[in-house]
Amino acid sequence: MSNASSPTLAIADGVATLRFCRPEEHNRIDPDDLPILMRHFERVVGQPGVRVLVVTGSGEKTFSSGYTVHAIREHLDDRLEKLLDTLESLPLPVVCALNGSAYGGAVDLALCCDFRIGVRGSRMFMPAAKFGLHYYPGGLRRYVTRLGLNAAKKLFLTAQTVGDEEMLRIGFLTELVDRAQFDATVQAYVKAILECEPNVVASMKKFLNQTADGAIDVAAQRAAFTQSLRSDELASRLGALAKP
Repeated sequence: MSNASSPTLAIADGVATLRFCRPEEHNRIDPDDLPILMRHFERVVGQPGVRVLVVTGSGEKTFSSGYTVHAIREHLDDRLEKLLDTLESLPLPVVCALNGSAYGGAVDLALCCDFRIGVRGSRMFMPAAKFGLHYYPGGLRRYVTRLGLNAAKKLFLTAQTVGDEEMLRIGFLTELVDRAQFDATVQAYVKAILECEPNVVASMKKFLNQTADGAIDVAAQRAAFTQSLRSDELASRLGALAKP
């Protein structure tokens, strides 16, 4: 498969933007994109000053359709699951700017992100059961822990298409907005994240995800809390707020 129009990464002013670049093909993901995406994630984590990652697609129709039928039949292995687990565990907030509908593996990719901003008129569905594909463990876990068992069962066991209002109701979308407000809403989340203390944000993200998955380490969380209480950063920020 060709790497033409593979996902791109741009970094500016503390914000990394990863973009799927095949709008005429519903921003599909090729297996050959996986090492490219992994390198993008490594760059995001390894470059000092990057505070937030925005994941989005090109065009106004589809965020991403995930793997093609051919890719599922010929190239699906554990690499995709490992990629999504990596995205889910990135030590900085990830905003999924869903510029359109999401299908298949792209729905799971969106669930790996911390916030999902969608536009009215978008849809999503998970067709694995129609294909005869038993989904991989990490994906099943994400659907249940992020959306709840009832919503996960509907999406997986019926493969029905879900519209924008239901996407919001079941918690897939953090916010649903008109397209005219889409960019401003995404930027509002980015601005809010940039105003927060990055080390505390990274730590709380890790523990929130662990708690959602049932892996509660109270001692480690208590240690992180205590460390923050003694930090110069806390003293400086509280001092600035106390000034008249």
